[in-house]
Amino acid sequence: MDSGTIIIEKKSKLKLIDWKELSAYRDLLYFLIVRGIRAKYAQSVLGVSWAVIQPLFTMLVFTVVFGNLAKISSDGVPYALFSFAALMPWTYFSGVLNEASNSLTANANMLSKVYFPRMVLPLAALFGKLLDFSITLLVMGVLLAMFNYMPSYQLVYLPLLLLYLLMTALGPSLILAAWSVQYRDIKYAMTFIVQLLMYAAPVVYPLSYIPEKYQMWYALNPLVGVVEGFRAAILGTSAMPWTIIGIGFSMSFALLLVGLFTFSRLERTFADVA
Repeated sequence: MDSGTIIIEKKSKLKLIDWKELSAYRDLLYFLIVRGIRAKYAQSVLGVSWAVIQPLFTMLVFTVVFGNLAKISSDGVPYALFSFAALMPWTYFSGVLNEASNSLTANANMLSKVYFPRMVLPLAALFGKLLDFSITLLVMGVLLAMFNYMPSYQLVYLPLLLLYLLMTALGPSLILAAWSVQYRDIKYAMTFIVQLLMYAAPVVYPLSYIPEKYQMWYALNPLVGVVEGFRAAILGTSAMPWTIIGIGFSMSFALLLVGLFTFSRLERTFADVA
């Protein structure tokens, strides 16, 4: 047989992740990440400043409405820092969810013309948003300096919390990306879904507002562990809530498995219905 012949065979069984195939298309992943960043910032007047404006403006609104008017507790730290520490992971999560859920339908032409592992598209959203997250992390440092607030020693756990955040964002993103190809309602429902998820997590209020007997059930929402973990790591509002994080991590991992299974099962139909 000619060595230049390429044989396309049907997969013998369902694979959640084909690491070898993803590795072979790593250049495409890099290209999509760079393309997404350029498309968002290249022709905008303020450029990457938008990554700062959105969480910073939201923080100001939350500080006025919830901190000053509603007098919501901020665990003894300035409410601006309290809310921004939560908005950092939340803004990343919501950004990935919005972009990844629309990644397949936005690239329908690619799906029908060339073959590549479809998971590359939501992964590009996952890693591309890390630039915005890095910028908000720098802004957090500036805010800490402005308020003359010393970061907590628990800051050493931030890399682990970032991995937890990535996993929490990837699972639902894969599910919504796969469903959005067949059910276009997902695109229109995203605004409502994201808003609901924000108030279902302790972004504008502390975990202490939830009665202690319900906190373990509340921790089944993976975002609870993410938000409380970031606050504890950066601001030291409490000891690192390992129990809450452990429950949320378990649910996040379960969602990731469901997301991988759903995406792999529906992947063969993407080119037909996109």
